[in-house]
Amino acid sequence: MATPRNPLQLVKALGETPLFKAGDRVRISKRYPVGHYRVPLYIRGKEALVELVIEPLAINNEEEGFGRNAGAKLHYYRLAIPLHDLWPEYAGSEQDSLRIEVFETWLERV
Repeated sequence: MATPRNPLQLVKALGETPLFKAGDRVRISKRYPVGHYRVPLYIRGKEALVELVIEPLAINNEEEGFGRNAGAKLHYYRLAIPLHDLWPEYAGSEQDSLRIEVFETWLERV
């Protein structure tokens, strides 16, 4: 016999649940769209560690800047990228890393 569904159970819409969580390894997409985009060239293609899922959901400010967003919302993530991965000649500690927030559409699972 099937268990009745709890009528108070919330069902999340597409995009409400983050694709990644703190501690996940991700790669920043390596693409070069035309126009102004907020992911610096020097981090594209690099691997990073998700430190934080930023709440609440936010609009994609890149698409919004071109008038194409229509209110769609996803997550931003705070990422840590080792400085040695960005600049191989970096003379500082192996523990040093860049912290940057990146929108979900730019991230790939490693």
